[in-house]
Amino acid sequence: MTIINIHQAKTHFSKLIEAALQREEIIIAKAGKPAVKLVPLTSAKPKRKPGALKGQIQIAADFDAPLSADLLDQFEGK
Repeated sequence: MTIINIHQAKTHFSKLIEAALQREEIIIAKAGKPAVKLVPLTSAKPKRKPGALKGQIQIAADFDAPLSADLLDQFEGK
């Protein structure tokens, strides 16, 4: 972990970015007190592609049919 003041951070900003990209923890201090942490951005999640599992998932024909009284009682703790 490296703690550096704002003036030094402005002077060596490019080097600090490179260090952060190498997973080094960089703390920038203001008046000797830690203020911010310089960290690399995480890569974005891949975009969702609707229909990617088409034909691979099946839903039962009675999926939304009413539950039996016995099963409902079990859910309700009776």
